[in-house]
Amino acid sequence: MFTGIIEAFGKVVNLKKDQENLHLRIESPLSRELKIDQSLAHNGVCLTIVDTAGDQYTVTAIQETLEKTNLGKLKIGDLVNLERAMMVNSRLDGHIVQGHVDQTGFCSGIDFRQGSWFFDFEYNQYEKNITIEKGSICVNGVSLTVVKSSLNKFSVAIIPYTYDHTNFHQIQKGDTVNIEFDMIGKYISKLYDLHK
Repeated sequence: MFTGIIEAFGKVVNLKKDQENLHLRIESPLSRELKIDQSLAHNGVCLTIVDTAGDQYTVTAIQETLEKTNLGKLKIGDLVNLERAMMVNSRLDGHIVQGHVDQTGFCSGIDFRQGSWFFDFEYNQYEKNITIEKGSICVNGVSLTVVKSSLNKFSVAIIPYTYDHTNFHQIQKGDTVNIEFDMIGKYISKLYDLHK
């Protein structure tokens, strides 16, 4: 379980294919605090630490993860958003995030207005995922509030702190992002489909 509050960047330093798996070697200021078997969210994807060494650690993504998220598009030198699992006795500053990406979307527009950035995202409606204005959304692991919502589209506002301290400053129009929709909204949508 996560909150969508990013703790640090991770820098991809090595990518190694092993049959259908991909081993990602990451350099991060969190590395020395990590332990093997811990869960760590990478751009919103929960992965297990399989090795640590100094300022670096390794996680493994299976083929399904690579197909359903943007991790398969990572290159050496890319920055990923990192968040350790939530502690039970800590504040829930973002919203409840499972670390299970529902689907990817793409950035369809970026607009800088009055000191903040407004990002537009589009996604395929095949999964029947929805957003609502003022509802929660998780993009690349970042807990955000939807400011505009329509069928298979939504917009979020990014303040300068979030822009600088997450990989939102790397996102360009057309880039693929990981989206985890609000858990409560997903259950309500499923129940509605079952009782139609």
